[in-house]
Amino acid sequence: MATTVWSKGQMLFGYSSRLHRATRRFSESGDKGWFRSVFAHKLDARKDAHSNLLSKKETSSLYKIQFHNVKPECMEAYNSLEAEVQTRLHQDQDYPCEVVGSWNTWYGEQDQAVHLWRYRGGYPALTECLKKLNNDKAYFEFRKERAKMLVSRRNQLLLEFSFWNEPVPRPGPNIYEMRTYFLKPGTMIEWGNHWARAIMHRQENNEAIGGFFSQIGDLYVVHHLWAYESLQSREDTRSSAWLKDGWDANVYYTVPLIRSMESRIMIPTKSSPLQ
Repeated sequence: MATTVWSKGQMLFGYSSRLHRATRRFSESGDKGWFRSVFAHKLDARKDAHSNLLSKKETSSLYKIQFHNVKPECMEAYNSLEAEVQTRLHQDQDYPCEVVGSWNTWYGEQDQAVHLWRYRGGYPALTECLKKLNNDKAYFEFRKERAKMLVSRRNQLLLEFSFWNEPVPRPGPNIYEMRTYFLKPGTMIEWGNHWARAIMHRQENNEAIGGFFSQIGDLYVVHHLWAYESLQSREDTRSSAWLKDGWDANVYYTVPLIRSMESRIMIPTKSSPLQ
């Protein structure tokens, strides 16, 4: 009986037998057509910045994601304060920004709030908004009060991948997963080439909310945002992807691009447009 010999790299990553079928199909059958289909229509990183190659051309939206680590005893008061200010800014037409979603982390880093903002009009819209906020006395008082409740905070400016859905409000109840990938420098184009195909396998249950890559802050960071009815629904949806031809190959080729990754399961706040 023939024995399959695994390489050290494969043993290290602990890939499933389903993932190895992709490489066996190529090596055993010599199917050059399959190989070409995997790498067809690749973007060339030498031609332009990856922000221009991968982001949406028909929109000029810029996104900001905020991670606030809150004192445990202040979480309820923090959520109420944030909701009040977010609603005001979201509804005020003088501010070119809108709240996409707000969450509290359920599994992952505890006592953490995550907020995603959209600036339609890109960097000029962001600059305009910041100038107005600097002259907003109510917002100044809000920041002073919020500071008493925080342990730390950080943010990133993001662009959205052209092949992902644009995040739009949705009814609940849902839980949300934010999967964050810290890529090896220089691999963003390759990541985008593979996920432009992989996302087609993750649309059936309407779980794909948005995909983003960082521009300012931690660099070579990708955030994928998913919605599920429950943790069991998440498990079933993710398992079903492995039954689709081509998903295993995309996983196989993207895993070596990753330095590290993390997953947050998040619950939307009452005021979040994504429920």
